[in-house]
Amino acid sequence: MIKLFACDLDGTLLNLFHTTDDKILAAIREITDAGAHVAAATGRTSVWYTDGGFESGTIEAICANGSIIRGRDGEVLKSYIVDPAFLEELIPAFPGICFDCVTSDSILSSNTREVREAGFVTDSPWRRILMRGMRAKASFLAHHRYEVPLAEILQHDVCKVNCRVPDPGMERELHAFLAEHADTVVNAPFNPAMFEITDRACNKGESVAWLANYLGFSEDEVAVYGDGGNDIVMLDRFEHAYATSNGSDAAKRAAGNVIGNCAAHAVPRHMVATLRNDRNRTVIS
Repeated sequence: MIKLFACDLDGTLLNLFHTTDDKILAAIREITDAGAHVAAATGRTSVWYTDGGFESGTIEAICANGSIIRGRDGEVLKSYIVDPAFLEELIPAFPGICFDCVTSDSILSSNTREVREAGFVTDSPWRRILMRGMRAKASFLAHHRYEVPLAEILQHDVCKVNCRVPDPGMERELHAFLAEHADTVVNAPFNPAMFEITDRACNKGESVAWLANYLGFSEDEVAVYGDGGNDIVMLDRFEHAYATSNGSDAAKRAAGNVIGNCAAHAVPRHMVATLRNDRNRTVIS
């Protein structure tokens, strides 16, 4: 019996507009009313109910590629911290990059807003419009600061470092730098255009397993859903793993099971069908 459904958000649980809707919310309500749990497992910095359209107090959240685990009321249950010595070496080595240093309650950027926005130029026009809209309504960005000195960044517990690098040469240099520090950090972006850096011990799979144990569930009582690069470890770890048909080939291979497209609400439909089947109910298509 599945007692915890852990889902990536963008390209997985959410619709094409990267938010919830009535069908998604109804599925979550049915699952939680039955006593099971739903957890967002996302690369997003955080999951604020008003931003994503979730109903308050209904889901747990595994944020920032697993580096921040929150309970239903938003409290931090566990976090993984990037080694400050790594940050002290990384940021001065690449002064032309804007590193977004994510903590449990803020984003501290090492460079200007203009340098940060330049990293998005390789996105398609549609994605730039979509991402701009998402950033505009994200309440977490009220705590986003730019040109934060390194000394101040090092005073905080940084859980994740994000950046985009439009210059190919600099991108290669950063990949080489991270390879030299593979014993300290891991880079697991949802797509190759980004860098998403966390502590080496941190990934969505490890954090979903930690949350399951915290809630008193075994790993065979967990179902996971994903579509991209930062989901692969999670999909590979769990027996009940599912990739959306719009997902990457690597995610599909890791999951071993492919369901429908996120645009057709494949994930909420599959979760509800699983719940009803587990409880010997008739599944209504």
